[in-house]
Amino acid sequence: MRRNLIEKLLLIFLVGLFASGCTNTNEELANALAERMRMESGRLTATGYADIEAQQGNPSQRRILAIRASKIDAYRALSEQIYGLYINGSTTVGDLVVQSDTIHSRVEGIIYGAEIESIKPISDTAYEVTLSLPQIVANDLKKLYLQSID
Repeated sequence: MRRNLIEKLLLIFLVGLFASGCTNTNEELANALAERMRMESGRLTATGYADIEAQQGNPSQRRILAIRASKIDAYRALSEQIYGLYINGSTTVGDLVVQSDTIHSRVEGIIYGAEIESIKPISDTAYEVTLSLPQIVANDLKKLYLQSID
């Protein structure tokens, strides 16, 4: 009889433990979903820069090309935030002395849905373009990318 009582108490304890675990899991799930919804309501922003003097053409053409180059730089910065960077490094050592040390980086990706937040000259010789992208679009782009590499 005492053994039956102990088994019942143990069973009640385990059921209670399991039920509280489910509540905890449900709370964690709800918190995770709320966090995701909060993140999806945000926006990623990226800024690109370009030098006017580095462009070719007459002064008007150089300004237009600098705006275009800074816009492309901003798209690159958005891509880095979504897809990350490929980093390739190489170090050559000879006679226990570093002979050369090189690092290359590249980013690859597709961006759609970005909006221009601002285009402005930051000096007489440079332009700045700021783009933004809804976080939900960034999440979709990342999901599509990850599915493509599986």
